[in-house]
Amino acid sequence: MDYILFLQKHFRVAILLICLSLFTATLKAQAVVMEFHPDSLTNKKIIDLKNNYGNKKLLPIGFEKQALIALSYFPELRDIKIQFRVKNKITPLATRPSVIGMFRKAQKRRYIVTISKNSISFLDSIILQNLNYNAQIGVLGHELGHVLDFSKKSIGGMYNVIFGHLSKKYTDRFEFNTDQICIDHGLGYQLLAWSANVRENLKTINWQGADNLLPSAKNERYMNPSTIISIISTHPLYQK
Repeated sequence: MDYILFLQKHFRVAILLICLSLFTATLKAQAVVMEFHPDSLTNKKIIDLKNNYGNKKLLPIGFEKQALIALSYFPELRDIKIQFRVKNKITPLATRPSVIGMFRKAQKRRYIVTISKNSISFLDSIILQNLNYNAQIGVLGHELGHVLDFSKKSIGGMYNVIFGHLSKKYTDRFEFNTDQICIDHGLGYQLLAWSANVRENLKTINWQGADNLLPSAKNERYMNPSTIISIISTHPLYQK
């Protein structure tokens, strides 16, 4: 009987500690915001974000505030090296580990987020500078979702990602799941803004990515606005 009481007592303590850790995690989580504007943050808040989330980050010139806001929703990446760079690229945004990083352990890698400043004429309307502010944060959140996913993969896991992209079905699932990561981290409304902004600018139903420009009504590689709305409507993070 004494042994059973001992187990019950320690079981209650364990449950209490778990609840306390969950409560603490909730306190640290960024609040969901429906819409950010260029003047949403004070200068003091921007400095605070840079101090808290700018460590080991090379922020993109011209998009520093948007990147900091997105980073603040991914506290797991606080000590991960991330380089944002702005270049002439066809793909509006892309994320990958550095070449050397491919051969390093996950926490030792440096990740590169490339932002296009000049694409082909068809895609120019959806490069970052031509999206609305809230959408810019949303797509940066999507790219940070890739970083978070990569940071949990071994070297072998990263090679599986590379070879997996030879399969269209794998790529569809890969990008769709990354959108889910973004939503789970509190940037669902910003992802919704990006999803709607891209489809409006391109006059398309589905966005299949820069390497697959043929319209398709079947595959949902990146979540459509209706899908995001459906997920947000029942997601616990968005019910407050």
